[in-house]
Amino acid sequence: MSHIRPLRFIRRGQVVTLNGVAPDRTLLEVLREDLGCTGTKEGCGEGDCGACTVVLGSEREGAVHYQSVNSCIRLAHSVDGMALWTVEDLVADPLIQPTEKSASDLHPAQQAMVNCHGSQCGFCTPGFVMSMFGMYQNHVCKGQAITRELAVEELSGNLCRCTGYRPIFDAAQSMAELPRMQVNEPELLKQINTLKTNAPSGDATYLAPTTFNELLRARAAHPDALVAAGTTDVGLWITKMHKQYAQILDVTRAEELRRITTDAQQIHIGAAVSLTDAFGALVQHWPQLHRFATRFAGMPVRNSGTLGGNVANGSPIGDSMPLLIALGASITLASVRGERSVALEDFYTGYRKNLLAADELLTAIHVPLPVANQQLAAYKISKRFDDDISAVCLVIQMQIDNGVICEARIGAGGVAATPARAVQTEGLLNGQVWSEALATQAGQSLQAEFNPISDMRASSAYRREMLGALLQRFWLETSGTLSKDPAPSLATLQPLEVSP
Repeated sequence: MSHIRPLRFIRRGQVVTLNGVAPDRTLLEVLREDLGCTGTKEGCGEGDCGACTVVLGSEREGAVHYQSVNSCIRLAHSVDGMALWTVEDLVADPLIQPTEKSASDLHPAQQAMVNCHGSQCGFCTPGFVMSMFGMYQNHVCKGQAITRELAVEELSGNLCRCTGYRPIFDAAQSMAELPRMQVNEPELLKQINTLKTNAPSGDATYLAPTTFNELLRARAAHPDALVAAGTTDVGLWITKMHKQYAQILDVTRAEELRRITTDAQQIHIGAAVSLTDAFGALVQHWPQLHRFATRFAGMPVRNSGTLGGNVANGSPIGDSMPLLIALGASITLASVRGERSVALEDFYTGYRKNLLAADELLTAIHVPLPVANQQLAAYKISKRFDDDISAVCLVIQMQIDNGVICEARIGAGGVAATPARAVQTEGLLNGQVWSEALATQAGQSLQAEFNPISDMRASSAYRREMLGALLQRFWLETSGTLSKDPAPSLATLQPLEVSP
């Protein structure tokens, strides 16, 4: 295993170097088994409970960018060159320094949990503390308040089954009231940049090219390598299906794939842009997507997962694809032979099958900017309100001018073997006066257009019923009869509830 490049990251102000780490080992395995960091817990092993949460720090535009991630499904080599904090590090890292006098040695994220009685059995506590540490760095240290709504959103990927969430949310909100502690970012940036400058070259097992052309050449040379990005799905293949991979091609180091740019017509999102950043860019143009975006898994999954990975994976229950289809998105497929553009709905050829050739990579997603008279709504039906997979996802976009539908686009998930576009129903709607009668007719058309299966999430009949109901809901919202963003209450948080 001498040909495996060393894994290097910064912890407690020092460079940690590990040799012989297999390309398919998870970060959690390395932390617990190699470094003895048993404060980081293994719960579900699939990024669902948050007990394994750690925080990563990387350089972005001259500052440290903090991300809470699930270490159980994150590949260890993916954190090479980054800073890493586990729950043990918050009182042991010399780079975390108090800026105000305090009677406690604990970090505010920890002290707030003590003060608010936010821990009972304690198993989930390290994960909550680390998510709160990420919140502290991203909000409190920047002078931003942590509201109840923000606490609920950013802790949605951490589950607790005995303490209850009220004291934990109280703790998150109260961190700002405690004496401040701050990461010495100038010193940390020096260390990160030193690691980047002195990065070892050549590795036959974990390929992580840093430029677009190098990435395409690596794909051409290693067509059998597993392509990995945030590994929020690949990680499950390792932890749950026990698959092993001798060679991995990591696309997230290529700078060109990590950019978001906008021109006069489109938003261009690199395939390696995280779901958090990608949805953030979309919400800037379509604010009504905020709730839909925050219900896509939990924050640690959105921080690790990439939009390109979600699209390329092609899960029929992935939430981003129905949205992108409804928005008229296209994708770029690239290889050393050149590039080609494909409409997203044409990319899928079958269940988890697509048009990618062996030497190609999905490199970018292009989303047309909003146009005049555009109405857009995204609906997610799931058993849990937060951190759950959709039973049905439906996104409807219409351009309505003087009551007439100029163009309708509908993307659907959970109702076919692939994410799908409702072409027949769109044809029924285009050029027609938008009315309640037309909405009813279109709902019936949508039900007939798909043949969903029954599974653990919902029956086929239920899924069909929801397609018609969501079309009716869109009519009520666009006609002004129903509020587009009702506040959640105990009455609405029922199994398989519907919310935008």
